[in-house]
Amino acid sequence: MGNLKILIVEDDEGSSQLLSYMLNSMSKEIISVTNGFEAVKACKNNTDIDLILMDIQMETLNGYKATEQIRKFNKNVIIIAQTALALPGDREKSILAGCDDYITKPIHKNDLVKLIREYL
Repeated sequence: MGNLKILIVEDDEGSSQLLSYMLNSMSKEIISVTNGFEAVKACKNNTDIDLILMDIQMETLNGYKATEQIRKFNKNVIIIAQTALALPGDREKSILAGCDDYITKPIHKNDLVKLIREYL
């Protein structure tokens, strides 16, 4: 499973670097962006992305809206929502927006890898 093309959408640099480090052995390429607009653009420019880790709480275009826009042109990519503010109903809201699943921060590598393997 070391051949995945992964998009990390994360506005916190430290979190983005940590996710990249965790996923390095599973990936052939990691693209990192800091907001929802960049995520949509990256997906349009890279139609072969296998997995998106989508931060939900972002300033410019949040993860829900970005996911909805991506789903308009890409129904197949796996999108896993990730958030530090885990509120009741967030998982359901993520699924309704078009995410395949949901994980809360702090993210532990074993949990993340297990979740990804469920889908890929």
